[in-house]
Amino acid sequence: MDMQTWRDGHTRATDTLESFRAALAALGVAEATWTGMRPTVTYKGLPCVHLGMLPADVVERMAEAMRVTETSAH
Repeated sequence: MDMQTWRDGHTRATDTLESFRAALAALGVAEATWTGMRPTVTYKGLPCVHLGMLPADVVERMAEAMRVTETSAH
């Protein structure tokens, strides 16, 4: 992969991670909870976000927020 592909992928992963952090903050999740989250790029250039280990109660709140969004979309 060339450097520009990596940079573009890393920028997209970073932007996505910031959006996710904002969503967690809106759920009232403390910033200390997401310190292990990192933007990353696969060897093929795919932008990804490594979430690391999250407390079960945080994941439950995330799942509930997604269910509410899913329900309101229908």
